[in-house]
Amino acid sequence: MALRLAFMGTPDFAVPSLAALVSAGHAVPAVYCQPPRPAGRGKKPQLSPVQAWAEAHGLNVRTPARLRDPAEHDAFASLDLDAAVVAAYGLILPKPMLEAPRLGCLNVHASLLPRWRGAAPIQRAIMAGDAKTGVTIMQMEEGLDTGPMLGAAETPIGPAMTGGELHDLLAASGARLVVQALDGLAAGRIVAVPQPDAGVTYAAKLTREDGRLDWSRPAGELARVVRALSPAPGAWFEHAGERFKVLAAAPVDGTGGAPGGTVLDDRLTIACGRGALRLARIQRAGKAALDADAFLRGFALRRGTRLGS
Repeated sequence: MALRLAFMGTPDFAVPSLAALVSAGHAVPAVYCQPPRPAGRGKKPQLSPVQAWAEAHGLNVRTPARLRDPAEHDAFASLDLDAAVVAAYGLILPKPMLEAPRLGCLNVHASLLPRWRGAAPIQRAIMAGDAKTGVTIMQMEEGLDTGPMLGAAETPIGPAMTGGELHDLLAASGARLVVQALDGLAAGRIVAVPQPDAGVTYAAKLTREDGRLDWSRPAGELARVVRALSPAPGAWFEHAGERFKVLAAAPVDGTGGAPGGTVLDDRLTIACGRGALRLARIQRAGKAALDADAFLRGFALRRGTRLGS
């Protein structure tokens, strides 16, 4: 059944869902994105991935900076929608917009709700050492990711999986699932199920400090931080007044009693609070990312060096 939809999303994660809805034959009279942001050395406004895809496929795009204005509510209501699909849009929908579509607003959320409600569910799941995560399609309400669920699909988190890899898997899974959920909802085959009260966790928005490698922490924890934030925004440490981004690392046994942050060998093995972390891929500011051996040929970090000093 072809539906009349608005799509609301901004980053790469949302593009597969929009593409899947268009491919399924649904009409999309409006795509909502956050406004273009300055980017690059010239700080020129850059279209978001969703806006770029939508315009390339002839879809009408709206980029309001905020949604509090009643005129925005009226414009949204005038679309006469069956439903709206929201995927990583980045703006909170006010009640008049939530209630405007006939079937409501559906959210593509990158976790198995109620675990990891909030802004950064992909990275937080890896940081916490979760063995699995997934995508939930949820009917939206005014609470933060609290609405009833229309479907979910589970994805295992491999021991070496990065945030970028998991992002791509969940984006593809969410695209498939939201098409199925819309079809079932429109046909009356799916009834939304309330989220359980048990197991609620919150995925706070990432800050720069989340990526700092604190060498007093266990190596296993730091390895998960590196994986969660690779390829972007990247885990990091500072040394000799310079910041280094770490894009790949693995925990190894033993420190020999050296204090955290000490370089243990010529393979970039760093002592941690428990165990050690072997850095495999590093990037200096303004430089290309390099494997450890290539990095060390251009920047010496000798055994016994204390990072941060």
